[in-house]
Amino acid sequence: MNGSDLLASFGKLLDDRIQAKTEFRGETTFLITKEDLREIAKSARDELSFDYLLDITSIDNFGEEPRFEVVYELYSMSLAVHLRLKLRVSEDDATIDTVSDIWRTAEWHEREIFDMMGLRFNNHPDLRRILMWEGYPFYPLRKEFPLEGLPSDMPDVAFTAAAPLEGGPFVTQPSTATTKDREPRARGPAGR
Repeated sequence: MNGSDLLASFGKLLDDRIQAKTEFRGETTFLITKEDLREIAKSARDELSFDYLLDITSIDNFGEEPRFEVVYELYSMSLAVHLRLKLRVSEDDATIDTVSDIWRTAEWHEREIFDMMGLRFNNHPDLRRILMWEGYPFYPLRKEFPLEGLPSDMPDVAFTAAAPLEGGPFVTQPSTATTKDREPRARGPAGR
Protein backbone atom coordinates (compact mmCIF):
# COMPACT_ATOMS: atom_id res chain seq x y z
CA MET A 1 0.00 0.00 0.00
CA ASN A 2 1.39 3.40 -0.93
CA GLY A 3 0.75 6.77 0.72
CA SER A 4 -2.13 7.90 -1.46
CA ASP A 5 -3.89 4.54 -1.03
CA LEU A 6 -3.41 4.82 2.72
CA LEU A 7 -4.93 8.30 2.88
CA ALA A 8 -7.80 7.31 0.59
CA SER A 9 -8.65 4.29 2.76
CA PHE A 10 -8.40 6.44 5.89
CA GLY A 11 -10.77 8.97 4.33
CA LYS A 12 -13.29 6.23 3.49
CA LEU A 13 -12.97 4.67 6.95
CA LEU A 14 -13.69 7.98 8.67
CA ASP A 15 -15.95 9.52 6.03
CA ASP A 16 -18.76 10.40 8.44
CA ARG A 17 -16.33 12.01 10.93
CA ILE A 18 -14.33 14.13 8.50
CA GLN A 19 -15.83 17.58 8.13
CA ALA A 20 -13.55 18.65 5.29
CA LYS A 21 -10.58 17.33 3.34
CA THR A 22 -7.92 19.58 1.81
CA GLU A 23 -5.11 18.54 -0.53
CA PHE A 24 -2.36 21.04 -1.18
CA ARG A 25 1.11 20.36 -2.60
CA GLY A 26 0.93 16.68 -1.80
CA GLU A 27 -0.21 17.22 1.79
CA THR A 28 -3.57 16.03 3.09
CA THR A 29 -5.49 17.78 5.86
CA PHE A 30 -8.60 16.40 7.53
CA LEU A 31 -10.80 18.78 9.51
CA ILE A 32 -12.35 16.87 12.41
CA THR A 33 -14.29 17.67 15.59
CA LYS A 34 -12.55 17.70 18.94
CA GLU A 35 -14.95 15.01 20.16
CA ASP A 36 -13.63 12.62 17.48
CA LEU A 37 -9.94 13.40 18.05
CA ARG A 38 -8.99 10.45 20.28
CA GLU A 39 -10.77 7.83 18.19
CA ILE A 40 -9.30 9.16 14.95
CA ALA A 41 -5.82 9.46 16.50
CA LYS A 42 -5.93 5.85 17.73
CA SER A 43 -7.10 4.64 14.30
CA ALA A 44 -4.35 6.62 12.60
CA ARG A 45 -1.70 5.09 14.84
CA ASP A 46 -2.96 1.52 15.18
CA GLU A 47 -4.60 0.79 11.84
CA LEU A 48 -2.76 3.08 9.44
CA SER A 49 0.76 3.17 10.94
CA PHE A 50 0.96 6.91 11.66
CA ASP A 51 3.45 6.12 14.37
CA TYR A 52 5.08 9.54 14.74
CA LEU A 53 3.54 12.77 15.98
CA LEU A 54 5.76 15.48 14.51
CA ASP A 55 4.11 18.50 16.08
CA ILE A 56 0.99 20.04 17.54
CA THR A 57 0.39 23.71 16.91
CA SER A 58 -2.35 26.13 17.73
CA ILE A 59 -3.75 29.10 15.85
CA ASP A 60 -5.61 32.08 17.28
CA ASN A 61 -8.26 33.34 14.85
CA PHE A 62 -9.05 36.36 17.03
CA GLY A 63 -12.44 37.84 16.14
CA GLU A 64 -13.80 34.59 14.67
CA GLU A 65 -15.74 31.80 16.27
CA PRO A 66 -14.57 29.18 16.92
CA ARG A 67 -11.52 31.20 17.85
CA PHE A 68 -8.79 28.53 18.03
CA GLU A 69 -7.52 25.79 15.77
CA VAL A 70 -5.29 22.94 16.88
CA VAL A 71 -3.23 21.19 14.21
CA TYR A 72 -1.69 17.72 14.58
CA GLU A 73 1.13 16.81 12.18
CA LEU A 74 1.38 13.02 11.81
CA TYR A 75 3.89 10.91 9.93
CA SER A 76 4.09 7.25 8.95
CA MET A 77 7.71 6.10 9.18
CA SER A 78 7.09 2.91 7.23
CA LEU A 79 5.26 4.57 4.33
CA ALA A 80 6.80 8.07 4.43
CA VAL A 81 3.40 9.77 4.42
CA HIS A 82 2.32 12.97 6.17
CA LEU A 83 -1.17 13.60 7.51
CA ARG A 84 -2.51 16.74 9.14
CA LEU A 85 -5.49 16.63 11.50
CA LYS A 86 -7.07 19.98 12.26
CA LEU A 87 -9.80 20.78 14.75
CA ARG A 88 -11.52 23.95 15.90
CA VAL A 89 -11.99 24.98 19.51
CA SER A 90 -14.36 27.59 20.86
CA GLU A 91 -13.10 30.17 23.33
CA ASP A 92 -16.02 29.31 25.60
CA ASP A 93 -14.94 25.66 25.86
CA ALA A 94 -11.17 25.78 25.31
CA THR A 95 -10.54 22.16 26.31
CA ILE A 96 -9.36 19.23 24.23
CA ASP A 97 -8.69 15.60 25.15
CA THR A 98 -5.02 14.75 25.40
CA VAL A 99 -3.33 12.40 22.95
CA SER A 100 -0.23 12.04 25.14
CA ASP A 101 -1.12 8.43 25.92
CA ILE A 102 -1.28 7.73 22.16
CA TRP A 103 1.94 9.56 21.23
CA ARG A 104 4.25 10.41 24.15
CA THR A 105 5.69 13.40 22.26
CA ALA A 106 2.33 15.14 22.70
CA GLU A 107 3.05 15.84 26.38
CA TRP A 108 5.43 18.74 25.71
CA HIS A 109 3.48 20.10 22.75
CA GLU A 110 0.26 20.18 24.76
CA ARG A 111 1.99 21.87 27.68
CA GLU A 112 3.34 24.55 25.37
CA ILE A 113 -0.10 25.18 23.86
CA PHE A 114 -1.56 25.40 27.36
CA ASP A 115 1.17 27.83 28.43
CA MET A 116 1.20 30.08 25.38
CA MET A 117 -2.43 29.90 24.19
CA GLY A 118 -4.44 28.91 27.27
CA LEU A 119 -6.05 25.78 25.83
CA ARG A 120 -6.47 22.97 28.37
CA PHE A 121 -5.95 19.26 27.68
CA ASN A 122 -8.21 16.86 29.59
CA ASN A 123 -6.40 13.95 31.31
CA HIS A 124 -2.92 15.30 30.54
CA PRO A 125 -0.46 13.70 33.02
CA ASP A 126 1.39 16.95 33.85
CA LEU A 127 -0.44 20.02 32.56
CA ARG A 128 1.56 22.94 33.91
CA ARG A 129 3.32 25.90 32.38
CA ILE A 130 6.47 25.09 30.46
CA LEU A 131 7.91 28.53 29.55
CA MET A 132 6.11 31.08 31.71
CA TRP A 133 6.07 30.81 35.50
CA GLU A 134 3.12 29.41 37.45
CA GLY A 135 0.64 32.14 38.25
CA TYR A 136 1.43 34.21 35.14
CA PRO A 137 -2.01 35.51 34.20
CA PHE A 138 -1.56 35.96 30.43
CA TYR A 139 -1.12 33.81 27.31
CA PRO A 140 1.61 35.39 25.14
CA LEU A 141 0.65 33.85 21.78
CA ARG A 142 -2.91 35.09 21.84
CA LYS A 143 -3.45 37.94 19.42
CA GLU A 144 -4.73 40.36 22.06
CA PHE A 145 -1.39 40.09 23.92
CA PRO A 146 0.48 43.33 23.09
CA LEU A 147 3.77 43.09 21.21
CA GLU A 148 5.54 45.22 23.82
CA GLY A 149 4.52 42.78 26.55
CA LEU A 150 2.64 43.42 29.77
CA PRO A 151 3.95 44.67 33.12
CA SER A 152 5.09 42.01 35.54
CA ASP A 153 4.87 41.99 39.31
CA MET A 154 7.89 39.71 39.46
CA PRO A 155 10.99 41.83 38.67
CA ASP A 156 13.39 39.02 39.60
CA VAL A 157 11.82 36.72 37.00
CA ALA A 158 11.07 39.00 34.07
CA PHE A 159 11.62 42.53 32.87
CA THR A 160 9.16 45.06 34.24
CA ALA A 161 9.71 47.56 31.43
CA ALA A 162 9.49 47.10 27.69
CA ALA A 163 12.74 45.85 26.16
CA PRO A 164 14.54 48.33 23.88
CA LEU A 165 14.27 47.62 20.18
CA GLU A 166 17.65 49.08 19.16
CA GLY A 167 19.64 45.91 19.69
CA GLY A 168 21.62 44.84 22.68
CA PRO A 169 24.86 43.26 23.79
CA PHE A 170 24.46 40.34 21.38
CA VAL A 171 23.87 42.35 18.21
CA THR A 172 26.76 43.19 15.91
CA GLN A 173 27.19 46.79 14.79
CA PRO A 174 27.46 47.71 11.09
CA SER A 175 30.96 48.85 10.24
CA THR A 176 33.91 48.26 7.96
CA ALA A 177 35.71 46.28 10.70
CA THR A 178 36.22 42.54 10.40
CA THR A 179 33.65 40.17 11.79
CA LYS A 180 35.92 39.40 14.73
CA ASP A 181 36.17 43.10 15.65
CA ARG A 182 32.43 43.70 15.24
CA GLU A 183 31.57 40.80 17.56
CA PRO A 184 29.86 42.14 20.74
CA ARG A 185 32.49 40.78 23.15
CA ALA A 186 35.19 42.72 21.31
CA ARG A 187 33.48 46.01 22.16
CA GLY A 188 34.35 45.70 25.81
CA PRO A 189 32.32 45.47 29.02
CA ALA A 190 30.09 48.47 28.28
CA GLY A 191 28.96 46.87 25.04
CA ARG A 192 30.26 49.73 22.88
